[in-house]
Amino acid sequence: MANVLELVEARLQTALGRPDARAAITFLGTDRIEVLRFVDGTGADALVRYATLGMSGQPMADPADPLADPVRGPRAELLLTVRAGRADTDKVLRPLAVLAASPQVEGVVVAPGGSLDVGEPLWPGAPFQSVLVAAPGGLVPDLELDAPLDPVRFLPLLPMTANEAAWKRVHGAEALESRWLAAGTDLRDPLRAAVALQD
Repeated sequence: MANVLELVEARLQTALGRPDARAAITFLGTDRIEVLRFVDGTGADALVRYATLGMSGQPMADPADPLADPVRGPRAELLLTVRAGRADTDKVLRPLAVLAASPQVEGVVVAPGGSLDVGEPLWPGAPFQSVLVAAPGGLVPDLELDAPLDPVRFLPLLPMTANEAAWKRVHGAEALESRWLAAGTDLRDPLRAAVALQD
């Protein structure tokens, strides 16, 4: 596992630069999860990117599968990007670690189109308690591993308001993303309002 995580960290640094901060959290019965913070740019246009490190140490498995493969299976890390200086977003470190530990704790298989809920605001004053898992491959390319291991995918997280999360459950992830796109929603704004969901 250590070698996988070393490769993952190297891929993150190749794509995002050197992290300027990191925090480690360990939950009972799980491997250690780290969250790395990267700052991109300066001034009003600066972005803060948070990336988990540790989730990909083990493959994710369906909890209903009595014969889960300890080697094969999807592997992922989580990415969250927000605009800097608009909210105390560093408090998202623990919620991100909770989400990254969910495959080990709850047997969740995290995949694009899915929703994850932390049950509390992602950071103080945040209008978001849940996230939509977006498709990988943009910011950080997939990391191929030696066979028979599956590649590590770096999954962007898009914060959702409670109304957006409820609407997504009914209409699906693609419909919500289309709403965001049509409205020109700034998904990196940590204080943004919900998109209009009525026709």
